Amino acid sequence: MREYLLTLCVTAAVTYLLTGPVRKFAIAAGAMPPVRARDVHREPTPRLGGIAMFGGLCAGLLVASQLTNIGELFTLSDEPRALLSGAGLIWLIGVLDDKWGVDALVKLGGQMIAAGVMVLQGLTILWIPVPGVGNVALTPLQGTLLTVALVVITINAVNFVDGLDGLASGMVCIAALAFFMYAYRIWYGYGIEAAAPATLFAAVLMGMCLGFLPHNMHPARIFMGDSGSMLIGLVLAAGAVSITGQVDPDLMVEHTGSVKNAVHTMVPLYMPLLLPLSIIAIPVADLVMAIVRRTWNGRSPFAADRGHLHHRLLEIGHSHSRAVLIMYFWAALIAFGAVAFSVRSSSLAIVLAIVLLSAVGLIVLLLPRYTPRVPAWAQRVLPPRYRRSREAQGAAEVDPTPPGPGEDPEPADEDADEGERAPALAGLEGATALGERRQFTRPKKINTRD
Repeated sequence: MREYLLTLCVTAAVTYLLTGPVRKFAIAAGAMPPVRARDVHREPTPRLGGIAMFGGLCAGLLVASQLTNIGELFTLSDEPRALLSGAGLIWLIGVLDDKWGVDALVKLGGQMIAAGVMVLQGLTILWIPVPGVGNVALTPLQGTLLTVALVVITINAVNFVDGLDGLASGMVCIAALAFFMYAYRIWYGYGIEAAAPATLFAAVLMGMCLGFLPHNMHPARIFMGDSGSMLIGLVLAAGAVSITGQVDPDLMVEHTGSVKNAVHTMVPLYMPLLLPLSIIAIPVADLVMAIVRRTWNGRSPFAADRGHLHHRLLEIGHSHSRAVLIMYFWAALIAFGAVAFSVRSSSLAIVLAIVLLSAVGLIVLLLPRYTPRVPAWAQRVLPPRYRRSREAQGAAEVDPTPPGPGEDPEPADEDADEGERAPALAGLEGATALGERRQFTRPKKINTRD
């Protein structure tokens, strides 16, 4: 565990330290496309954040290769090299798209080629565990097609959900944490060495997301772009392919010792198939809904619009930060719920906890206007940029000048809470709220000579 934590910390540190110089490079290189109609931000923001994330990936794998226990993985398996080669290819395509723009079909072809490169180096699905039947061996063609499909779906799912500040990196970080817990339990708890590559990939992926998040949280100073979203999608898919097609589920049944119980027997067989899908359930659902919506309206599935889940959360009244937190909540509920169910499938408490948390999530989802009041002592804990907005919110709620006689009171403006509802504008030197910019606008000079 200490070696995995060291790998995670090195990856996060390198990604965090590289993001600042990469941001300046993106501004100098002109990787700041104009604001589109479907964008949430209102000012051009530099992209190419994937450069820093790729640097963190390389640093994490390099450090891991020099460690005592994890280093043996690089001599016994070709999967880390396969991941690095596929990640380098998809990262290069993303950089070109962030700077000059790449056609959607060209990107799709590049994603398939990157998946094919990983397959050629051994990172592929060898069999599928079928409950009641056992392992169903796949032919090389079947394994290749299934691996390429899983990689492409995961990459585009993460890319589609990357629409709000910190959304994609946070959701993938949550999914990677749940995936790490599951893979580490198989590797360390059951002693199955085939799960070691997936455990390493999850640790590196967490470090990439954690190192980039401080720069990408709302208001974002830099976007990861396609170079980052496709990269973390590929790393997540590589872990799913490794844990699904390389780990023998029959060994899991032997180690669990639950053959007498049919439910306990079925769950270890199902989980290698269900868990990789459950940790990306929200992005995949958004991807499927987008494809159905666009084709139903007679448009191309690759045509961008404002119908994604995060856009709908903003439309019903949630603020930018609250919409991101809601998406975090549902991603964590599904991912960690699947992991908990794989550990104790017969526990009624886990099912009741998931149902209760789902009810809480629905209540928060359907009450976009509810704003919790932060106590005075908690204001010091909040970051300064959020602390200022909440203080302004409290001052705005109290109107010291009551309406005069004969005057009608002004109607309450439901959208006046800019600190919570209106998305802040991402600028070159950090974001500044629109209301704050208007407040400090210099008044026009009056010519007194006339």
